[in-house]
Amino acid sequence: MLRRNIAIDLGTANTLVWVAGDGLVVNEPTVVAISSEDSRVVAVGEEAKKMLGRTPEALIASRPMRDGVIADYQVTEAMLRYFIGKVIGRFQFFKPDVMVCVPAGCTQVERRAALDATLSAGAGHAYLIDEPLAAAIGAQIPVSAPSGNMIVDIGGGSTEAAVISLGGVVTHKSARVAGNKIDEAIQNYLKKKDNLIIGDQTAEEIKLKIGSAVPLAKVEKLEISGRDLVFGLPRTVVVTSTEITEAIRPILLQIVAAVKGVLEDTPPELAADIIDKGIVMSGGSSLLRNFDKLMTEETGVPAHVADEPLLCVVRGTGLVLENIELWKRSVTTKG
Repeated sequence: MLRRNIAIDLGTANTLVWVAGDGLVVNEPTVVAISSEDSRVVAVGEEAKKMLGRTPEALIASRPMRDGVIADYQVTEAMLRYFIGKVIGRFQFFKPDVMVCVPAGCTQVERRAALDATLSAGAGHAYLIDEPLAAAIGAQIPVSAPSGNMIVDIGGGSTEAAVISLGGVVTHKSARVAGNKIDEAIQNYLKKKDNLIIGDQTAEEIKLKIGSAVPLAKVEKLEISGRDLVFGLPRTVVVTSTEITEAIRPILLQIVAAVKGVLEDTPPELAADIIDKGIVMSGGSSLLRNFDKLMTEETGVPAHVADEPLLCVVRGTGLVLENIELWKRSVTTKG
């Protein structure tokens, strides 16, 4: 085994890297800090995330992925090179085989960009797999069976809802609404209600600490700081879990609408299977408290969150790469 097999879940919020035989080796935020003078990569991942919204003029900290696809090609390539280099070390005789997952709804141009960026970053062969299929395999759903299984992968930039049967995607919908839009909704709510401007990281902290998809029985409170919109001075306010539930509800209903759209397009035989088995939710944003409850209420189909939802996609991608001969027809390749 001279050639390494690397699976990468290139997410809008987090990038996860899985190596055949070693398992998960990298789980870092998808953030890159670049020197604005010579476009040199200064920091990647956790280190770069700390710089978001705090950089001087000479540095630019940005997220190169938007809505699940590549928004900044050069920066994404630099980031991939960093992660691949971190895994295989500096001196590697054979270039690794790298599989990256992409949203099922992305265009041919976006797919080509992902393949080219992976090859430019040092891959010998680049493979692409659809995210919902990878998530379903990683969630240990028997995707090869002749019965319908529904997976909803809710990440940072996009939501992928798909029905899978006989090892392929039967019907799917992508909505470019997910975790980041939930954070934005919290920011907009506080701006309107309290004239307070908060950063992305504060919004995410609110979501994680007191966010819930349905109102909580016992209201929780959190004190947060930001900048006053009128006077421009720092100010602190107290927000409640009920307010946050109200603020994020329209976004969550957009995600549910994508799921309903897939259920409407599902052939009747497969729809019967889904009623029996329920909807499996994966991806980081499915960890929002009581999201599975809201999904069940709105669709009428029982929904549950997969084990380790953050790792489903990368684990599934790794399994496909290790058994590439079995999954030949489900992947795109170049190299």
